[in-house]
Amino acid sequence: MAVDTELDRFTLTTTELAVPHGSGKLVCVACAHRCKLSDGRRGVCLVRSREGEALRVPWGYTAGVAVDPIEKKPFFHVLPGSNALSFGMLGCDMHCDYCQNWFTSQTLRDPSSSTQARPARPGALVDAAVASGCRAVVSTYNEPLITAEWAHEVFEAARIKGLLTGFVSNGHGTPEVLDYLKPVTDLYKVDLKSFRERTYRQLGGHLNAVLDTIRGLHERGLWVEVVTLLVPGYNDEEAELRDLAGFLASVSGDIPWHVTAFHPDYRMGDRHRTSARMLARARVIGREQGLRFVYAGNLPGGIPDGENTVCAECGGTLVERFGFRVTSNRITPGGTCPDCRTPIPGVWS
Repeated sequence: MAVDTELDRFTLTTTELAVPHGSGKLVCVACAHRCKLSDGRRGVCLVRSREGEALRVPWGYTAGVAVDPIEKKPFFHVLPGSNALSFGMLGCDMHCDYCQNWFTSQTLRDPSSSTQARPARPGALVDAAVASGCRAVVSTYNEPLITAEWAHEVFEAARIKGLLTGFVSNGHGTPEVLDYLKPVTDLYKVDLKSFRERTYRQLGGHLNAVLDTIRGLHERGLWVEVVTLLVPGYNDEEAELRDLAGFLASVSGDIPWHVTAFHPDYRMGDRHRTSARMLARARVIGREQGLRFVYAGNLPGGIPDGENTVCAECGGTLVERFGFRVTSNRITPGGTCPDCRTPIPGVWS
């Protein structure tokens, strides 16, 4: 698709995530679509395109910046009670009907979405994070894989200042982009939206690509947490949840799994909100399948202990939360349970 947009002034020409193809086309490996591009053509995301023997990629702007509790990302096993500077750009390689960030993610795909961009510099973003007392910088709001080069530059600057760096992503990645990000990235939250390929095709992606990303992140040593938004009548059948939780446990029983409540949004207004009972049942399923840390989100206080971190060995409550607020934290500076000294997986210092 060859179109001109006002975002084209915020671009960089690069070959970092471009692979030549035998047909003469150029393959973009920022996401699992692996778009094969002729000169001047755009990828599925609409914000990456080919220019000569390189790619034009999003660069030098933000579409949103905020200081958030790190629990909002959500990262529950990373510096509880700390803040993260969240920044986002525009665009996504998928098109979920229930997207809660559609105004920025569906740019150039939905006429009602945003194309507003503000010039930014990596150093300025990092300075803002430090000035705000943040301990992490997180790329979020849109799909950060398709703006990976910009995140890489910001993360390099953040690492110099001693900040953690992270992605909040749909996980529809490639081995190439994970290798590219690994040297500058500490944390990665993946939205595992379903465990059925049919559902992923409806959303514009492929299940196996996301599963490979989760495996690949764990193998590369990044800290991974996974979120599944439970949508009634869509991805909440017990058999599917068992398959999903079983997969995560096969990668590592220490991966925190967040099951979160759906509310009608964007183009999916025909379903009820997720009930507390449904979230509680999903937590039981996750534990039965071998996951040691399963959390319920979007219903603050709705499920006893649903937001708390509990020692998998002795059962002691380690971190108490209400919504995104940490009310107590007993994890030792060394990352262990203070009662039985069992190491608690995560990033605690």
